[in-house]
Amino acid sequence: QVRLVESGGGLVQAGGSLRLSCAASGRTFSSNAVGWFRQAPGKEREFVAAISGSGDITYYADSVKGRFTISRDNAKNTVYLQMSSLKPEDTAVYYCAAVPLLSDYLPSAQYEYDYWGQGTQVTVSS
Repeated sequence: QVRLVESGGGLVQAGGSLRLSCAASGRTFSSNAVGWFRQAPGKEREFVAAISGSGDITYYADSVKGRFTISRDNAKNTVYLQMSSLKPEDTAVYYCAAVPLLSDYLPSAQYEYDYWGQGTQVTVSS
C-alpha cells in the first residue's frame, strides 16, 4: 500500500515556475513508477509525465515537453514536478499516481496506476 500526498500548488503568473512535490509512504516506493496527471475544469484528466522507480527513465506529454521536468528522491520518498514557462492552459488540479513496476515501461493511462493522491491546484494567470 502506498499513500501519496501532493503539495506545492498555487497561483503564478504566466511565464513563471512552480515545483510540485508528491510525498509517499511505504518502504517499497523505489519499486513504483510514478506519474503526474492533471485535470482542468470541464476537461478529462490527462497524463503529464512519468518516471521509473530508479529515476533513470522519464516520459512526458507533448504539451509539457521542454517546460516540465519530473524527478525523484527515493531517499526522501518524494517525486517532484518542476514546471517552468507556465501558461494559462496549464491551470488544473495536478495529481500524482503510483504503481509497482520494475521495467522500462512507463504507464500513461489512468487505469494503469494503483494509488492516487488528493491533488493540488495550480492556477496560472495571464
